[in-house]
Amino acid sequence: MEDQQKHILLATDHAGFKLKNIIQEMLENELGYAVEDVGATEFDEQDDYPDFGAALAKRVLETGWPGIAFCGSGIGICAVLNKYKGILAGTGFNLQAAEAMKRDEDTNVLCLAGRMIGEDYAKAIVRKWLETPFSGEARHVQRLEKIKKIEGKNMV
Repeated sequence: MEDQQKHILLATDHAGFKLKNIIQEMLENELGYAVEDVGATEFDEQDDYPDFGAALAKRVLETGWPGIAFCGSGIGICAVLNKYKGILAGTGFNLQAAEAMKRDEDTNVLCLAGRMIGEDYAKAIVRKWLETPFSGEARHVQRLEKIKKIEGKNMV
């Protein structure tokens, strides 16, 4: 029988480490996800988000599972992720953004600001992103196809 559990990937640098652990607990204990943590698995003030963004991008592409990434602002790690063909990451700075990035852009990675978002709001953003389906509307599909064409010209 095929594994029916939902899977998700997480990655962070030191600036998002605390929030990542909080979100991981929610995903596993409240939402029933099997979580794979691609790092950092211990706090290190000297680590760098590009290393963890790259690791997450590779695992998302290998597994097809969604990911959640954390850094201080959510922007740096998001920039790294979006360098990879097949990754579409967005910064979840509020509930509306989290919903729109799934409904309209069908993002496969949510990026969060470990230093700028409260724990409860971050949990709400994650829930909103996870529960929102891609609309499949023709205009959004057309835009995503255009993005794929751009990716093909600018591959990492």
